[in-house]
Amino acid sequence: MATRRLYYDDSFEREFEADVVSCDPTLLAGMPAWEVVLDRTAFYPASGGQPCDVGRLGEAHVLDVRDEEAEIVHVVDREVAIGDVHGCIDWTRRFDHMQQHTGQHLLSAMFHERFGRPTVSFHLGEEICTIDLRGEEPSEEILEGAARAANQVISEDRPVTVRYGTAEELAWLGVRKEVERGGILRAIEIDGADLQPCGGTHVKRTAQIGMILVRRCSKIRQDWRVEFVCGGRAERAARQDFLLLRRVAERLSCAPGDVVATAERVVAERDAHFKSARATLERLAEAEAALVLQATPVGPEGIRLVDRVFQQDMQAEYLGYFATHLAKSEKTIALLARIPEGHLVFAQHPSAGKDMNGLLKQVLQEFGGKGGGTRDFARGRLSEASKTEMALARGRELATKV
Repeated sequence: MATRRLYYDDSFEREFEADVVSCDPTLLAGMPAWEVVLDRTAFYPASGGQPCDVGRLGEAHVLDVRDEEAEIVHVVDREVAIGDVHGCIDWTRRFDHMQQHTGQHLLSAMFHERFGRPTVSFHLGEEICTIDLRGEEPSEEILEGAARAANQVISEDRPVTVRYGTAEELAWLGVRKEVERGGILRAIEIDGADLQPCGGTHVKRTAQIGMILVRRCSKIRQDWRVEFVCGGRAERAARQDFLLLRRVAERLSCAPGDVVATAERVVAERDAHFKSARATLERLAEAEAALVLQATPVGPEGIRLVDRVFQQDMQAEYLGYFATHLAKSEKTIALLARIPEGHLVFAQHPSAGKDMNGLLKQVLQEFGGKGGGTRDFARGRLSEASKTEMALARGRELATKV
């Protein structure tokens, strides 16, 4: 039995009466649920990039709604008795989806009509909506131009109506995207702006969209994904953007309009300071390595082995610099560690003849952790930083074996 879709003719119908045709047990995410089929419903099933409605059937909560050809299946959290039932749509969610979906039709029409960028897909997310455009990358001027044109139509409060007809009839009327399906099709017409086949829920006048706010554009495979929000979402997003801009301006001690220039200056200063600090750290490591090499006696086979555990007052990057300069000296092995994170760095001059990667892997196998490298330089991290000193001692023991 085909379910009559009340939302086709009136998307504003929030409550309705229907007959329960069937109610069968099922599972939803591993939990008990029931699949309910009605003779008529105002619940929209997930389709065409738009999520389903939720709400109630009697005392049962509607968790999911699916379109199974002729029938609409409502997945609920408890059994619903055969017979009459009162349905109630979560109107806040429904109206939000209506704003987003009608806004998408209008925005896609502007991209297509004015800038030759057809929409190839649409997704209505929990927070952000997207359309994927085919063609060359839309410039900022195109993004702004499409949004401005769409918002102009919204301000004119044009009617949004439902039309029915065959594919041929809709094509004659100037449908934006022709379809090849047979039979009678449903289309949404925005007066003077768009005509598009669609089974979704929509507002009755463009002013009910509120406004459209285009967020950003990014490359998705061969297409360009445009993020946007409409209505209440646009208002919330704009407010959040303003609050974020104000907080950033306060942190930078500048006016909101100067945030970009000030941020660029701060980033440039940070990069310069970082470069200077890194150079200083490396010079310090080079100087300390020279002193340590002078103070470290040569062992068996002419090998000079340096092992040291650093505390958290020394930056992690220092281990790499220090090990590199130590390993520049012939027949020298450096086994270094840093306690706070359990970092290990094993390095050698090639003339030392050991395998630092193999040595590190053996230590990590015994004490737990991950890492790797080359025969002459390897670094890793212990799973438990408390074992750092024991791990380094074990590394020294293995490195001194003949």
